[in-house]
Amino acid sequence: MEKLFSPWRLRYITSGRRRDRGCVFCRAVRGRRDRDNLVLFRGRRNYVILNKYPYNNGHLMIVPYAHVPSLRDATPDTLQEMMGLVVRSEAALRAVYRPTGINLGMNLGRSAGAGIEGHLHLHLVPRWDGDTNFMSVVHGTRVIPESLQATYRRLRPLLHERSGGARRPSGRGTVRRPRHRSAARAAR
Repeated sequence: MEKLFSPWRLRYITSGRRRDRGCVFCRAVRGRRDRDNLVLFRGRRNYVILNKYPYNNGHLMIVPYAHVPSLRDATPDTLQEMMGLVVRSEAALRAVYRPTGINLGMNLGRSAGAGIEGHLHLHLVPRWDGDTNFMSVVHGTRVIPESLQATYRRLRPLLHERSGGARRPSGRGTVRRPRHRSAARAAR
């Protein structure tokens, strides 16, 4: 079994520090300073933002506008849109970075490793074969070859495409319904 160590996180998790400046996710979408705050895309109920402390290039998060701590506190519409943005974000990450895998996850609660425990958010982290190295363990440093602004410039246009780069499902299990009654009659 392989293990992934992230000693830089332990200091943050065990520090017990609380920020008095309010929620970083709520602050990020106040006003319209999306480029400065690394907000890539705004949906109706969620937004997509780059992680300021990424594990890899393209590490992004999907965050609801509502300040809720867990999935059970989010509305069904929020969760549905969140998953739609996962699909859209995955397509953008695959188009720009060509990862061989993507980690998708949430840390619900401080003991689960949540850095921002009071505001639900979902991580997408692109991965490549052999992308781990010893810099983080030996020197407490991560090697991220691309700046956050360069990542922002590469991903933002794809997230704003009408289709989001996502393909519609086809094949078995897909039911295509005609849009209009006249089309339904013609199909019979």
